[in-house]
Amino acid sequence: MNCAETRPLLHACADGELDLVRNLEVGQHLKSCAKCAAERNSIQSLREALQQNDLTFRAPDSLRKEIRKMVRAGEPAREDARPAEKIQLWIWKLLAAGATAFAALTILFWPAGMADHDRLINEAVASHVRSLQANHLTDVLSSDQHTVKPWFDGKIDFAPVVKDFADQGFVLIGGRLDYLNGRTVAALVYRRNKHPINVFIWPAKNVAPATSEGYHGYSVIGRDANGMHYCFVSDLNATELNELARLLAP
Repeated sequence: MNCAETRPLLHACADGELDLVRNLEVGQHLKSCAKCAAERNSIQSLREALQQNDLTFRAPDSLRKEIRKMVRAGEPAREDARPAEKIQLWIWKLLAAGATAFAALTILFWPAGMADHDRLINEAVASHVRSLQANHLTDVLSSDQHTVKPWFDGKIDFAPVVKDFADQGFVLIGGRLDYLNGRTVAALVYRRNKHPINVFIWPAKNVAPATSEGYHGYSVIGRDANGMHYCFVSDLNATELNELARLLAP
């Protein structure tokens, strides 16, 4: 399979909806295509982030009672269907309609700028967490900046600044490719004591103000410098993470 055939199947792949043969074909392509693999990982990260947010809803007992009344008073269902099956069918229909309405209202009334910012923070933190859970912090493992920087050549369309700040307490561990903000990005990995730090880097379209905020227990710092956007993510406290941000993106 090529990229054009694989990308429409990535969401189904992440949701486990592909048949065995097609799943094997997609998996084989992902092994040889870093860009598609990164996009699949981004989709998986988004799914995980949504599961962590307060986006789930359990129908109250009053609504369940009303649904049962509607089922009993409504059109006759399939004769061979059990009452529990009929109720579940109505519940799924109502929840599907509610989810669709919620998504539509979110798209229509949530400010686009706020949505983009929140989405980026979600993706960055999810990518950081995934790199730890999958034990895949680095594609190139080295504390030598002259080894890490050339590794990115030909893999991305820009040249990230790579520096080791071991003397300042931030040890360069290595680097890898990731997928963030709709594109392939460079990820530099540092360690402060026992705290891993991901620094996502990609070309900045416009100069944006520096940001620093907490998100689900993680510190997230955004900075623009030398035509690049830097996104620092770690469970390290914001004060120390800012030290690295000032060193790498002054």
